[in-house]
Amino acid sequence: MTETASDLYEGLLNGDRRAAARLISMVENQDRSVRQVLRMLHQHAGRAHVVGLTGSPGAGKSTLACGLTKRYRDAGLAVGIICVDPTSPFTGGALLGDRVRMQELSGDPDVFIRSMGSRGALGGLSMATNDVINILDAFGKDFIIVETVGAGQVEVEIVKYAHTCVVVTMPGAGDEIQAIKAGILEIGDIFVVNKADRDGAHRTLADLEMMIETKPGGDDSAWRPPVIATKALDGEGIEELEDAIAQHADYLRESGLLGLKTEQRMKAELLEILNLKVSQAAARVLDEDEEGRELVRRMTARELDPHSAAEEVMEHLLKREVEKPGT
Repeated sequence: MTETASDLYEGLLNGDRRAAARLISMVENQDRSVRQVLRMLHQHAGRAHVVGLTGSPGAGKSTLACGLTKRYRDAGLAVGIICVDPTSPFTGGALLGDRVRMQELSGDPDVFIRSMGSRGALGGLSMATNDVINILDAFGKDFIIVETVGAGQVEVEIVKYAHTCVVVTMPGAGDEIQAIKAGILEIGDIFVVNKADRDGAHRTLADLEMMIETKPGGDDSAWRPPVIATKALDGEGIEELEDAIAQHADYLRESGLLGLKTEQRMKAELLEILNLKVSQAAARVLDEDEEGRELVRRMTARELDPHSAAEEVMEHLLKREVEKPGT
């Protein structure tokens, strides 16, 4: 029996994990039929607190995600985890499996874990990530943790999606501190120095504290990012991290910034959808229209520059929309 969009919609709202998994797979595969469900789910999302975990590869982001999830579960809260992993160049799927790092959580019915390939997206976030956040939100998750690839300064992309951004580093990671200076400092709401039992932990903590203290701008009422030392494998510092996330959530609500964050995310989501639709339409023009193929030929012959060609494609698309029957 073929499932309809309505079946999956009802299944998700009724707590059917298989419906959630099926919808996420449809999103990843860019199945056009999932759009109807996403439209219906929009009104049911917006309740979960989204936590972004980003930072240097190997710093222990997955272990921190596990530790946080256990604490949320002890409090009776439901958790969704999205691991945005490097994409396989052969299959397009995530190279790292869902439960390789999180096997101990996989049997909990109130924890939903999904690995997704970055598919080359900026900041390691795939185009589908926001849709998956919305699915898990409508599925009833109280917290959604998005763990990103960890690829340096481009990780600032996470700020568009998360209410609270946690930047993770570790002792002795001089390059990562430089990356933080280069831009990630601007998006971190909480900084974590994991593996704090290693040599150099006190220096790393002090460096971060100093950078935050001397960060320009802001006023006395602005949020001051805390720096937390953790040993995630032993569970040390996880409670302090949980408290810091809760305090940041309270700050967002009390300051009115939660609404601004939501608007920011909605705008980013809209722009991503528009970018995808426009790029797909432009690709069809270049592949299928004689006018588009002529543009490529002129560029190849150095008769036309790419910026001028892009303007011509946009004019072509707008003209085609105007000339559609019924417009």
